[in-house]
Amino acid sequence: MSHHAVVLEYQSGFGNEFSTEAIQGCLPQGQNSPQQVAHGLYAEQISGNAFTAPRSENRRSWTYRIRPAAMHGEFKEIPMGDMASSPFDTTPTSPNQLRWNPRPLPTQPTDFIQSLFTVAGNGCADSQSGMAIHLYAANTSMQNRFFYNADGEMLIVPQSGALSLRTELGVLHIAPGEIAVLPRGIRFTVDLLDSEARGYVCENYGAMLRLPELGPIGANGLANPRDFLAPVAAFEDKEGNFTLLAKFGGRMWSAAIDHSPLDVVAWHGNYTPYKFDLARFNVMNTVSFDHADPSIFTVLTSPSDTAGVANIDFVIFPPRWMVAEHTFRPPWFHRNIMSEYMGLIHGVYDAKAEGFLPGGGSLHNCMSGHGPDASTFEAASHAQLAPHKIDKTLAFMFESRWLIRPTQAALSSPELQSDYRECWQGLKKHFKADKH
Repeated sequence: MSHHAVVLEYQSGFGNEFSTEAIQGCLPQGQNSPQQVAHGLYAEQISGNAFTAPRSENRRSWTYRIRPAAMHGEFKEIPMGDMASSPFDTTPTSPNQLRWNPRPLPTQPTDFIQSLFTVAGNGCADSQSGMAIHLYAANTSMQNRFFYNADGEMLIVPQSGALSLRTELGVLHIAPGEIAVLPRGIRFTVDLLDSEARGYVCENYGAMLRLPELGPIGANGLANPRDFLAPVAAFEDKEGNFTLLAKFGGRMWSAAIDHSPLDVVAWHGNYTPYKFDLARFNVMNTVSFDHADPSIFTVLTSPSDTAGVANIDFVIFPPRWMVAEHTFRPPWFHRNIMSEYMGLIHGVYDAKAEGFLPGGGSLHNCMSGHGPDASTFEAASHAQLAPHKIDKTLAFMFESRWLIRPTQAALSSPELQSDYRECWQGLKKHFKADKH
């Protein structure tokens, strides 16, 4: 049994055609599948979309591995635990504004997959539209267990504790303030780099996440492609008694496997896991008056079949300068055709004075009114309008064109704040009919 030494390196760029080998000479020259691959390896292609997808959108990687992915035992269905999947239509969805406190960390040994708790979702994995929103709270690494998701790609947003994502195509380390995306079907395992870890997962059933178009912004701004990092090849040559878990068709399956499936010695292509440091996001913001729409904070987007209306937008609210004339600076009260789930990584969100905690979340569905709480409104209405920096905070939003339906488990959880709507009840009537 051997484990190839991993030197943590990355390749930069979003959607690039990468080439990487852990042992020199493993990548074929001139063809992807020669009659005999160097070092006795097997050639296997992983395709992230239909073979006939337009060249600009086609994502695939050729892997050169010790064993093909078909080598494992029979899959048998196992319980999902606290994880749920589409369709999310068994529980009525109300228009109420909802907010949750952070889930507690486990007291028993619990790994990343075991800890997944589904808050809400929409769409259907079978029809490749919609998403699911999960929370994780783990205190142990995955031991001899590997996982892949055939239903969707997974966007991981750590809130506390760093993770090592060991994947077929290499290793990614992520910490709070960073994100990682694991493509549909890629096999991986999760090691904790700290004693505990907590965060959020967006499971995307729809079109793969990509960078948003910049439009009038021009060539530069928001998330730059060069700041996205993909792993280099790093393989495991291990034999033993392992478990391969699969999320497939909205259910969880388990199969025995007698070797580590992370045995890719070399690969080339553009279907790969990747990470991004949110501190590298180049914020565009108001410099004259009014309040720009949150779309200017979009890091990644999963488009739908309607142009400009996303299946998922991943939006962040990072540290930034506020410079605007005679303008109410926090997000104004609004109702939106899009549905919004918000999370907080650290600090205080500028539209809420209290109650929105790191590791918690809020859900404001389609056309449900929301905005700053009473304390924030009063403070912002009378604040001196000098340039100031919103600092030491990082919030984010999973936004979707589809109704985001909370699960019964989330609606029944003790973390649900029964008094959330009270934050707006202190708003005073200021109207004076005779004032001109």
